Order: sequence, then C-alpha cells, then structure tokens
Amino acid sequence: MYEYILHPLAQQEYEHSINWYSKRSFKAAANFVTNMESAISAIRLNPHQFRNEYKNFREIGIKKYPFSIIYSIDESIKSVLIMSVFHHKKNPKKKYRK
Repeated sequence: MYEYILHPLAQQEYEHSINWYSKRSFKAAANFVTNMESAISAIRLNPHQFRNEYKNFREIGIKKYPFSIIYSIDESIKSVLIMSVFHHKKNPKKKYRK
C-alpha cells in the first residue's frame, strides 16, 4: 500500500469543503469525509488504476459529490501526492498544480 501526502493547498480545499457541508448538514459533511476516505484508500491500494488526465497527474471522482482528487505518484518512495481536492465548478485551468 502506498503512503499519501496531502499538499497544503489540497488540505485547505478539503477543510473548506467540510466546513461548507457542515454548515448545511452534518450528515452531508460526514458522508463527504467517508467518500473522500474511500477514494484515498482506493488510490493507496492501486494508484495506477485511475485515469492519467494530464502529464503525470491522475484523477478520481468522489462518489455523490462534485469533486475530484488530483494526484501524482512517486514510485521511488511508494507514495502519492494529493495535489488538489478539486470542485467541478472551479476554473478547469487551475485543476493541475505544478
């Protein structure tokens, strides 16, 4: 299983999303966290199974939520770097961080 590192900006996006859902519904926020954890677990088990969208960035959608996790793989240390918790309504030009 691969380790994972959450980029600081991805961490901010994730926390912001949890706060947004929390203000509307505790259940929606809890389900968002559960679905994020499921997606991260799937990435950690087999990071190569998800689509390679742009250069070395891969992407997985979050079940029932308008978000994708954007990540890259570092084989040398068997880890994935989660670059973004990307909301689908954001500007797609900002989807892939360098």
